Amino acid sequence: YLTVGAASPLQEAAVTGLRFGDGYYTWLRDLYTDRRDLMLKGLRDIGLRHTEPQGAYYIMVDISDFGYASDTEFCEDLAKYVGVGAVPGSAFFHENITQYMRLHFAKNRETLEEALERLQGIYQKMPVKK
Repeated sequence: YLTVGAASPLQEAAVTGLRFGDGYYTWLRDLYTDRRDLMLKGLRDIGLRHTEPQGAYYIMVDISDFGYASDTEFCEDLAKYVGVGAVPGSAFFHENITQYMRLHFAKNRETLEEALERLQGIYQKMPVKK
């Protein structure tokens, strides 16, 4: 039954969400668009290649320039040397794809600005494995 029917609590939550009205969803769209644009500009300014999300609240960043065979190791080093947390991109692929990290931008603007500040100079801060 879990695969053919929606859970009752989720149905009730959806009804509540539908009652919020258009103004709430316009506000939410504008909020996430602002956060997305902030991150995209910041990543471009830093020189990191990345995806441009069309509806998601995360960005996949190409880390292949750093030469890591493991995106998990890269993310661990990113936290250690740069002070930014990211999720290994391989967690989101069935295939053996390890050249991405995932950055989430559904955060406070100040948190994103701090992350971008810390990412400045990433090419000097991170060990290169090539």
